[in-house]
Amino acid sequence: MAKKTAAEKLATIQQGYTLDGPTIELGAAIVDGEVHKEAQVRLPLSMMNRHGLVAGATGTGKTVTLHMMAEQLSTAGVPVFLADIKGDLSGLATAATASEKLTARTASLGQDWSGKAFPVEFLSLGGDGNGVPVRATITSFGPILLSRIMELNDTQESSLQLIFHFADQKKLELIDLKDLRAVIQFLTSDEGKAELEDLGGLSKATAGVILRELVNLEAEGMEKFFGEPEFDTAELLRTAPDGRGVISCLELPTLQTKPMLFSTFLMWLLADLFEDLPEAGDLDKPKLVFFLDEAHLLFTGASKAFLEAITTTVRLIRSKGVGIFFVTQTPKDVPAAVLGQLANRVQHALRAFTPEDAKALKATVSTFPVSDYDLEETLTSAGIGEAVITVMNERGAPTPVALTKLRAPESVMGPSTDGLIGSTIAASPLLPKYGTAVDNISAYEKLSGKETAPATGEAAPGQPPVPGALDPHAVEAEARRIEEEILGRPSSRPLPGSAPEDWPSAPAPANAPANAPAPAPQQDGMMGDLAGVLGGALGGGIKSMARSFGTQLGRELLRGVFGTSSRRRR
Repeated sequence: MAKKTAAEKLATIQQGYTLDGPTIELGAAIVDGEVHKEAQVRLPLSMMNRHGLVAGATGTGKTVTLHMMAEQLSTAGVPVFLADIKGDLSGLATAATASEKLTARTASLGQDWSGKAFPVEFLSLGGDGNGVPVRATITSFGPILLSRIMELNDTQESSLQLIFHFADQKKLELIDLKDLRAVIQFLTSDEGKAELEDLGGLSKATAGVILRELVNLEAEGMEKFFGEPEFDTAELLRTAPDGRGVISCLELPTLQTKPMLFSTFLMWLLADLFEDLPEAGDLDKPKLVFFLDEAHLLFTGASKAFLEAITTTVRLIRSKGVGIFFVTQTPKDVPAAVLGQLANRVQHALRAFTPEDAKALKATVSTFPVSDYDLEETLTSAGIGEAVITVMNERGAPTPVALTKLRAPESVMGPSTDGLIGSTIAASPLLPKYGTAVDNISAYEKLSGKETAPATGEAAPGQPPVPGALDPHAVEAEARRIEEEILGRPSSRPLPGSAPEDWPSAPAPANAPANAPAPAPQQDGMMGDLAGVLGGALGGGIKSMARSFGTQLGRELLRGVFGTSSRRRR
């Protein structure tokens, strides 16, 4: 084959990146060592939910690349989520200042540059940092997801599901780690021995293993993450008053020492979004784009179950309008099953100082489409702020490989001042909702006898019903109707108002008087068992109905395919 001229190579790139719809402008192509601003390299906005990879050796400009892409997504009205490992992405909130060097670079790219600040929301996991705290409840995680985090085996996972089922039956709300620990301690105590036997399939030894794993989670710092008020993941989908997408910047100062905390958060966050977002199909622009920096920390030491969950989520969440970009050093940092789902590629320079590096370089080159570049040479000689790019065009085909000089961000490439970050957090509309942790009455208080007030919406014994509270007889009648409709036979649930002898009752507080009135029975019956099987299949369709019930029946029905449940409303 005859070698192409520079003009022919340039024409191939220009044709390949001539797109019709809105785009993310990445930079100008470099052909035979020269930057050509007439050959702009871009990524279709409509293909951002096809996921992507930003890779390259340390110091080659990966973080600046995601910084620049996040700015343009925000400008296009797309919310962005960033995991800020090093703390230098907070500069998005500060407009950059022009310099002679910066002006020369942007002029060579044909970039119309001006300094801008962007709408940023600073978040932190459970208050581990300066941002608005992000918390979740144990109930919203559900037994399956929690089992994956604790790396329980199949038998132990089944046992944890029984423990959750018991807590649901007894109206023992699982909000934080001490709640789950209290339930397990009750079941393994002399007082709870009969309850443990009634559960069946749950040995005292297995309960002890789960209890020890909970202690390990506390040692990892997860007691800060589990609790209330629970963060509503819909907050990540917000836009600013001027129409720009809000950039949610999650501060992760201790990720290197506590990678499990971030892994837990990511699994819950993606699972919750997946359960809540409707199918969207092909959109003109995504609803939300994730940039997960230092992605190798996410996968290092990850369990098989975790990797399977991430692979499934990456594959399925695209149709919900969510895009995920992994940012790491080499493609081999991302599992092959996940890497196979990524359609957009920004590859910064790689180093080949060792035989292992050389092997990784050859493997990386083999994954690119055939191109006019000598990619082994190009990837080892590319400068800072340059990258080899190929993305998915609007027809779903890969664009030509193009060595690209990347555009410059318009906000500060580094951290914002502490004063600006502090004032931004103080002015956040999320701070009043999530800033202060609360410890509502839940399983721990009920089992330890520290319960002092009835749950919201319930009347105290001998008092008239609280205005607006649900009619329990109406709820039970609806529950019977649903069971009969699903099973095609008369309901096995007792009629409203009846109190069979074998009805399970909540355990009395340790300091309750002997003549205290018995707690109201939990009318769960066959429906609770059935919901455990059908929760994933019915998931979204039954979700709104269950929320209207506001009962344990609803929580049983809401166990989705990821083992999660509906969030506890604030």
